[in-house]
Amino acid sequence: MIGTRPAQAVLGMATTGLLAVSTWLEPSVNGHGTHLQLGLAPCTFLSLTGWPCPMCGATTTFALWADGRPFDGAVNHPFASILFVATAAVAAVAWSEAFAPRSRWQKILDAIAPYELRLLSAFLGLMATSWAYSLACWNPG
Repeated sequence: MIGTRPAQAVLGMATTGLLAVSTWLEPSVNGHGTHLQLGLAPCTFLSLTGWPCPMCGATTTFALWADGRPFDGAVNHPFASILFVATAAVAAVAWSEAFAPRSRWQKILDAIAPYELRLLSAFLGLMATSWAYSLACWNPG
């Protein structure tokens, strides 16, 4: 259950771990491909089409933000910048709930419930817009 302290600690560890790994990575000068440092395969979509997928450059953006370069991260992949900030926010709430439960998640869910469809539309729209931006700025490097 998400409301338990152990579950919150696991969520806090996972999100903090993701942010910590981002600090270890060296952002690729090409704006994409940083994930290769983790032993992951190259992007299949990119390999097949020569064009970036919607998330090409996201790992690089996380590394840029973690390196204290938010402007460079936002220019590299605007949507991934939103995801980085969201990841940090989730980590903060999870750790807060793990140490001092105050039903924060329920309060957040209650606050956004009336806007779920709009938020989903905005999320997908921002992702699509960010992908269009990536395609327009694409430099295969």
